[in-house]
Amino acid sequence: MIYGIGNDLCDVRRLRASLERHGDRFAAKVLGEQELAIWRQRSQRWPERGLRYLATRFSAKEAFSKAIGLGMRMPMTWRHCEILNLPSGQPAVVLHGDLKTWFDARRLHAHVSLTDETDYAASFVVVEQLETPAT
Repeated sequence: MIYGIGNDLCDVRRLRASLERHGDRFAAKVLGEQELAIWRQRSQRWPERGLRYLATRFSAKEAFSKAIGLGMRMPMTWRHCEILNLPSGQPAVVLHGDLKTWFDARRLHAHVSLTDETDYAASFVVVEQLETPAT
C-alpha cells in the first residue's frame, strides 16, 4: 500500500551559491558520512560533478521528507537520511538513528528516482507500507 509520494525540484545554482557562501560546512550539514566522502571524492576530480551529486541528494531528501509526511522535523534530519547507490547504480534510501527506528516501526519501504540537467536536479520518492505478516 502506498504510504506517501514526494517530489522535489532543486535549482543547482542556489546550491552553488550556498557552497560559495558557506563552503564545506553546507555539504557537511546536508550529507551523511558516506555521502560526504563520495561528494569530496567527486568534487576533487570534477567540481561540477560534485555539485550535481550534492543537488540530487538534497532534492531526494526533500522528496523523502514529503513522502513520509514529516517535512524537515524530527525524527527526519538531513544526516539521518542518506541516498546511496546500490552496486547496480540504483539509488537507495539508507536511514540511521531515530529516523530508521521510526521508519522500520511503520514497516515502510522507499523507492527513489533522481535526475539532473544543467541547472536543475529532481527527485521522486514513493514510500510503501509493507503488509503485516499473517499470524
